[in-house]
Amino acid sequence: MPELPEVESLTAFLRERAVGRTVLAVDVLAIQALKTFDPPVGALGGLTVTGVARHGKFLDLDCDGLHLVIHLARAGWLRWRDDLSGAKPVRPGKGPLAVRVRFAPDDAGLAPGFELTEAGTQKRLAVYVTKDPDTVPGIAALGPDPLDDAFTVDALKRIVGGNRTQIKGLLRDQKIIAGIGNAYSDEVLHVARMSPFKIAATLTDAQIADLHEAIVTTLREAVERAHGLAAKDLKVEKKSGLRVHNRAGQPCDVCGDTIREVSFADSSLQYCPTCQTGGKPLADRRLSRLLK
Repeated sequence: MPELPEVESLTAFLRERAVGRTVLAVDVLAIQALKTFDPPVGALGGLTVTGVARHGKFLDLDCDGLHLVIHLARAGWLRWRDDLSGAKPVRPGKGPLAVRVRFAPDDAGLAPGFELTEAGTQKRLAVYVTKDPDTVPGIAALGPDPLDDAFTVDALKRIVGGNRTQIKGLLRDQKIIAGIGNAYSDEVLHVARMSPFKIAATLTDAQIADLHEAIVTTLREAVERAHGLAAKDLKVEKKSGLRVHNRAGQPCDVCGDTIREVSFADSSLQYCPTCQTGGKPLADRRLSRLLK
C-alpha cells in the first residue's frame, strides 16, 4: 500500500509534470472507483491543473478550483505516460486499469497523462471530484500529519495518553495519525525499539519522545530517498529501504537476530525480538490456531 512517503513523492512528481497542463479528459474504466457524481467527472475537461497537494495518503489535484482527489488504497498505483495519444481504448471492467487522466497536447505534439491501476480482486481505489477536499470523508477524519511542524512530542503525548490501543494499531489509524500504514509502522517501531503489542497508554515520557523521533526520522528519510524518483521507481525504492517489514526470516541489520512475523486474517507485521521485545518472540495467533 502506498503510504505517506510514496504519496508525498507522487505529489512532488505530479507538481513537476501536471501543473500548468489542461485536462483533456478523465476516463473512468472501473466505475466502482468513482465515489462522487456531482460535480460530474466530465467537469474537469478544459480545466488547468494549478496545484497538487497531499492529505495523509490522499492525492489532490487542484484543477481551477475543482479537485480530483485520489486514494490508491492497498493495491493501487499511478503510472505516468509521456504520450497517451496512441493509447488503446480499454473496455470498462477489464484488467487493472481503473482511471486514465489525459492532458491536452503540448508544443511537441505529445499528449501526456497518467493512469490509475489496481491489482487484485479487492477493488478499493477511490476517486472523488469535489469543490472542497475536506468534504471527502477520509480527509475530513484525518488525524495530524506527522511531517507537520505541529506534530510535536507534546502532541504525540496527548494522542497516546489514556489510549488502551496497541501501539501498532494506533500508528496505523488514520483518524489518529495521518499517513502511516502497515509497512512504516513496522519500521517506526523497530527504530523506536518498541513492541508492536505495547499499549499506548503505558508509554513513559522518554518512550514517547523516542517514538516521536522514530516517526519523524523514518518518514523524512523515506521521503528523501524517494525524492526525484520517477513514479515507476518508487515501489522498488520503498522495498529496498525497509529494515524489518516483509523481511521475516532475514537477519536484523542492527543486531543480527532473525526477523519474526505475526500473521492476522488479512495482514501481517514483522519485528526483531532482540531490538523490540527483549528477545521474546510474540505469539503468532494464526499459527497458534492451526496448531490447536
